[in-house]
Amino acid sequence: MKLVIVAGPPSAGKTAVIRQIIKKFNKTDSTAFLKIDVVRAFEDEELHEEFGIPTRKVYSGDLCPDHMGIMVLKDAIKWAQEVNAGILIVESAGLCLRCTPYTTQAYGIAVLPAVSGSNAPLKMAPLIALADSAVVTKIDLISQAEKEVFRECIHSVVPAIDIIETNAVQGTGLRYLMQAIAKHPEISDADTITLRGTPPLGVCTICIGKKEIGWQHHFGVIRPLEEADNIYRGD
Repeated sequence: MKLVIVAGPPSAGKTAVIRQIIKKFNKTDSTAFLKIDVVRAFEDEELHEEFGIPTRKVYSGDLCPDHMGIMVLKDAIKWAQEVNAGILIVESAGLCLRCTPYTTQAYGIAVLPAVSGSNAPLKMAPLIALADSAVVTKIDLISQAEKEVFRECIHSVVPAIDIIETNAVQGTGLRYLMQAIAKHPEISDADTITLRGTPPLGVCTICIGKKEIGWQHHFGVIRPLEEADNIYRGD
């Protein structure tokens, strides 16, 4: 079974890209889909109704959705294998743009909307850095010059990354992505899958419920305004 992990900011067109992947591969490889979100999600219901594929969703609630995705991924792989899926597609909520939810033995796709501004790839750098490909959506809404600037900005973050430009609703320009997924190897050993990078800290005194503002009220890794770097406060 192949594992495909799709990440990107909200409303970037992740589900539209996934819909095109399912259209392509569901003819030969049965597809399973897992949606990771925070409060509400409907993509699993829509894809199940449209394609008749097995789908699931997980709400992260108070936990970072990318951290939640990693926690449930091994169970998700087992579930997808039990339903005889040839490809498991995992869609991240993609909120903070700091996590890189891609793992070893998976094909990682960063979906970036072209309308988000020429400097957006710099703001999303951690999300892009460890992906296998960057899929730029909504290219029909910007000029050719803006496309070139956006492309160069992505390459300034990751010089060697593959960039695919598409109108994902229509599925134009996705041939290379489909070929790359088809060539990507299947999971060889689920027990040895690890994150490609190190995620940011997931727990601090704010995470556990302290509401006071100001670093003076908090412990652990903190950040005063005038400090250049994070510092540690506490025992």
